[in-house]
Amino acid sequence: MSLHDDHAPAPSDDVAHRNGEATTTALALPVAALAEAVHEIERHVASGGWDGPVRVFALVGTARALDAEPTLEAQLPAEVVARARRDPHHLTSVEQEELPAAPSLEDLLAGLSWPPAVDGAAVVVERVVLPPAAEEGMPPEPDAALEYLMAHPDRQDVRIAVGALRSGGSWCAVRTRANDADDQVGGGPDLVPGLVEAVRATLA
Repeated sequence: MSLHDDHAPAPSDDVAHRNGEATTTALALPVAALAEAVHEIERHVASGGWDGPVRVFALVGTARALDAEPTLEAQLPAEVVARARRDPHHLTSVEQEELPAAPSLEDLLAGLSWPPAVDGAAVVVERVVLPPAAEEGMPPEPDAALEYLMAHPDRQDVRIAVGALRSGGSWCAVRTRANDADDQVGGGPDLVPGLVEAVRATLA
């Protein structure tokens, strides 16, 4: 899957970045909490460098999780616990290990489901982006198309983090390898609509 230029990362009017952290403005509180969680997940994955595998995370309401499992408090940083006690929308991400084998990201997500205690889900994936004009010359054969993508001078490597809530909100964070800095990560609720819908479908 490649993204056209109209899906390329751009700073959102709804999120500002200061010292690598997202500060939300004019967002509903649950979506603001989701945006913060998605950017935190993307920074966590970014700390491991590029050319990584697909990563999947469950999102759970931190305050509710603390109430349901009191021993969790000892496993979380004190500032996270304090924040969760103040903010009922705060989310904790839990990475899913040993993902099932799947021929594509779409098939992987189609096979996922979550218990009711999970409030949302997020996925992180890397993709190659070409401008629309360059895509017009892409060969139809998969192997030739991949070779074309990897060799094209206008290609961009991007990392996409997409999160969705069971209640309906969504958020995307997009980082390019060419601008690999926390304060250069674009954010918005629907930057990658197809992937947003695929993540949301896992919560149905």
